[in-house]
Amino acid sequence: MNFKSLIRDVPDFPKEGVIFKDITLLLQNPKALKETANALYKLLEGQKIDKVVGMESRGFIFGPILAKKLNAGFVPVRKPGKLPSKTLSETYDLEYGTDTLEIHIDGIEKGDRVLIHDDVLATGGTAKATCRLIEKLGGEIVQLNFLIELTFLEGGSKINNYPVKSLVKY
Repeated sequence: MNFKSLIRDVPDFPKEGVIFKDITLLLQNPKALKETANALYKLLEGQKIDKVVGMESRGFIFGPILAKKLNAGFVPVRKPGKLPSKTLSETYDLEYGTDTLEIHIDGIEKGDRVLIHDDVLATGGTAKATCRLIEKLGGEIVQLNFLIELTFLEGGSKINNYPVKSLVKY
């Protein structure tokens, strides 16, 4: 399937100068949704996974689907104040300022084999912060999966000590 044909560019969103990769056309197409989930699953090459971690918010789309296919649990990573129980936080640098992510402290158990999934790998800050959260809780990162990788932003360089796989690269 040509996934790129179902990903549209939206200029100047969310701010001027950004070309947003919109996956809603892909999500609206039942065949494409199924094919995307299957293709993301195939990127794992038979790996044993205990937990799938998805980052807010579009990592919540395919993350639970992958967890179901893998017979694994799903763990959300969210912005501060969005998770209802005790959390662990990780603050990371942005181009201008900082941001913070949180995970439930009981979301990952020591020795859990973890797949991290998000829709887009851009600058790599969110992915790197998520890796740090998982490792602080004792999880083992098996792989990071992305639907889209924006290679020109070189986000993979921030997480290059982990296996990283993407379906579509720009």
